[in-house]
Amino acid sequence: MRSAHIRSVAVAVAVVAVATGLADTALAGPTTGAQQTAAATTAAQVVQAARAAAFAHATATGVGAGDELQAQDVMIDPEGARHVRFVRTHRGMPVLGGDLVVHLSRRLAYTGVTRAADHTVKPAVTEAKLTAEQAEEKAASAAGGEAGTAQLVVDARDGAAALAYQVPVDGDSGSSTVVVDALTGKVRSNTPDSDQFLSPKVLKTLRRRGETVDPATGIGAQAEAFAGSSVAAAPHYPVTAHGSGKSLFVGKVALTTTQTARTSFLLKDPTRYGTETRDAKGKETESFAQGTKFTSTTDSWGNGATTNRGSAAADAQYGITETLDFYKKTFGRKGIANNSKPARAMVHWGNKVGNAFWDSTCGCMLYGDGDGQEIKKPLVVLDVTGHELTHGVVDATAKLEPTRVDNDGNQFGEPGALNESLADIFGSNVEFFANNPKNPPNYLLGEKLGLAQKFLRRLDHPSLDVLEGTVDYWSPAVEDAEVHAGSGVSSHAFYLLAEGSGRKTIGATTYDSPTYDGSTVTGIGRAKATAIFYRALTRYMVSSTDFHDARIATLKAATDLYGASSAEYRTVDQAWAAVNVTVADTPAARR
Repeated sequence: MRSAHIRSVAVAVAVVAVATGLADTALAGPTTGAQQTAAATTAAQVVQAARAAAFAHATATGVGAGDELQAQDVMIDPEGARHVRFVRTHRGMPVLGGDLVVHLSRRLAYTGVTRAADHTVKPAVTEAKLTAEQAEEKAASAAGGEAGTAQLVVDARDGAAALAYQVPVDGDSGSSTVVVDALTGKVRSNTPDSDQFLSPKVLKTLRRRGETVDPATGIGAQAEAFAGSSVAAAPHYPVTAHGSGKSLFVGKVALTTTQTARTSFLLKDPTRYGTETRDAKGKETESFAQGTKFTSTTDSWGNGATTNRGSAAADAQYGITETLDFYKKTFGRKGIANNSKPARAMVHWGNKVGNAFWDSTCGCMLYGDGDGQEIKKPLVVLDVTGHELTHGVVDATAKLEPTRVDNDGNQFGEPGALNESLADIFGSNVEFFANNPKNPPNYLLGEKLGLAQKFLRRLDHPSLDVLEGTVDYWSPAVEDAEVHAGSGVSSHAFYLLAEGSGRKTIGATTYDSPTYDGSTVTGIGRAKATAIFYRALTRYMVSSTDFHDARIATLKAATDLYGASSAEYRTVDQAWAAVNVTVADTPAARR
């Protein structure tokens, strides 16, 4: 995962009014007489009421003198509840780990709060001993690159509030954000600005084992000839066109494009906010504007093999549009950040880069062509794209963060593991949504990568992933596990909630999901399980949410959607108990 919250310097964020309830979708909750349209109150009124409630209920919310709250998101549920996600400043300084969600009733009465920092965010010392220039030097040294401008912040992420500098660093291996203690000069965190699908740990394991990631390609090469655009000659351009691509991994795919002249087409989808894929031409750039536009005279893209640069672009554009459609048709989410802005991608990124990334600096997906050693081909696979774009959704909502990053770039801690898990959960849902026979949906991640174990991770029995050492159940050791390894806890809980325990065959895949306590769990179905996890992410998770917090968040979501006495609520509780996440084993420090 990548940690957007500790990188983010800007605090003036737009208030976005969203109605992301599940009515009239595939994952709809039960309709009740309490449902109303969101038009009864405006977003501005909801924000005003939530901000006032946060200060009025300071003991619960932790908001105090010197704090200011900037609304990041407004959510109005069809059953009447309102939720406002805030980021915080203290005396004008951004507070890292100071985010919170204020919950209101339909009548805008305060009903509760979900907060990251459970302590005061006021630092004991407010005068820096280091200069900004000294902080920039330390950050540049720590991240191995050129430092940008340091900004004073309050770092409230580790159980206390400290005065610190936040410094962006542009390094040889990509940009990162470094937080330096303003009193001692200690580097408090150093986090890459891009999420890598394959972690440094798994790449090291692959090298040690002599194994490669070599997904089979070329399945689209023998597809029928392209018909070209379905748009007749038009007197005014640009217009929407309907072409097709020969992708690397899913054969021939339909692509909505832009016709700019009679025989000129652009790989840009005007029906999905202008979502576009470009060619990085080997540059390691985080500027989408520096990518080269894909154009065609026939509205045909790629040849199903890596010999044509458009083949990877066809996969990328297809995967991104399927992901956008999944989120919109399932949850009413309009784009990755729910702001009706395009999702973007650059393929052929960098020189011999063996990975795929979600990068918030670019606001886009970046796909390398492979390093020619461990990674043989571009990782433009559907579930990779669904996984990585879900990191963008998490960036736009809970901003789940790792608790630490080691010198090799490996990330650790439960919030980061939860982020990876959500990316796997919704990435697999994108496959189910697309239901492409060339990429049959399942609860496996990376099954098309050509690995010896036939997948990278799996949700039903996570510990079958020996490459990353993914775990099935929670234990105290998970609190500082590598994020991909730790992700198994909540991924397993989701699978049990959706499909239940034991052996079964779904589609072409056989699963056999165990439980920690030997219990039998009967699933409620993938649709309801996905609705609960999405509601929990968007309403009840914040940057510090761990697995025990996630249990509470999903129970609250199940209550919202189905009621506290429902079978769905009880099964959520059973699923978490089956992965050893219960009230009884909550770490003592958090009780």
